[in-house]
Amino acid sequence: MQTVVDIRELQERIERESSFVDALSQGMNQVIVGQKPLVESLLIGLLADGHILLEGVPGLAKTLAIKTLAQLIKADFSRIQFTPDLLPADVIGTQIYSQKQEEFRVKKGPIFANFVLADEINRAPAKVQSALLEAMQERQITIGEQTYKLQEPFLVLATQNPVEQEGTYPLPEAQTDRFMLKVKIDYPKKEEEKLIIRQNITGHTAEVAPILTVSDIINARNIVREVYIDEKIERYIVDIVFATRYPEAYGLEQLKPMINFGGSPRASINLALAARAYAFIHRRGYVVPEDVRAVCYDVLRHRIGLTYEAEANNVTTEDVITEVLNAVQVP
Repeated sequence: MQTVVDIRELQERIERESSFVDALSQGMNQVIVGQKPLVESLLIGLLADGHILLEGVPGLAKTLAIKTLAQLIKADFSRIQFTPDLLPADVIGTQIYSQKQEEFRVKKGPIFANFVLADEINRAPAKVQSALLEAMQERQITIGEQTYKLQEPFLVLATQNPVEQEGTYPLPEAQTDRFMLKVKIDYPKKEEEKLIIRQNITGHTAEVAPILTVSDIINARNIVREVYIDEKIERYIVDIVFATRYPEAYGLEQLKPMINFGGSPRASINLALAARAYAFIHRRGYVVPEDVRAVCYDVLRHRIGLTYEAEANNVTTEDVITEVLNAVQVP
């Protein structure tokens, strides 16, 4: 009985505290036409304190989406265009000698912002990628002998073009694992594209005003951590991840030759965190199995390694996740 009362109180509190989500979504929709999964993924990453890897062809409003989100939250935004000649110092900053003061001074790089857009991350060499990914994991930057904490919230949105692979440096599996979500963006629908044309040929671009502060987001994150996850849901998450590692134990013998490696423990953690944020966005104080299923593709897509046999048979990670979700018993 006590648990029921607690959940009811939590539900009422989260309904009250999550009211800003609708305002954020409306603000995004003023500028971004369609792309609902992209907007939802940005909110999940923001509230669950996770970074996002976006994959889609150019021109699908990836840059505009994160820029608009930063404007709505009155946060610092920076954009880094990754190129083959980029250096780690161009991202994190460097020491510059001041002749006037006769000492080295630190010039901070564009990574020192709340929202960082790493455009075409796979176009920069491994040394630059690792400099960014270290900042994502440790939330700090070391320049010379000084270590600087990055300001909160800190969200990296990295993009990569899946079509053009010439002159790129693909992210290794261990580095993609640091992204909470990998979101695939598709073309807009016909009606949405007509609206996009109409908006752009008039030359009128919607201006958005800040509706939240950085401290509001930090408070919201603390509330998201209170969203209730039942032990049955935890078991369900573990079963999904284990089914990607040992498919034969879940009656998926046909997947065994297709999977090179399954999701890491980071997959289980991020599945729980993302499901919590998804529940919060939908104004619920508890996680249901549908929340886990809704975020499962974005969380696991980049964490399952396929064999050559899978590629030869045109089996994708999405196919594997679908088979897993169909096989694992829902609580």
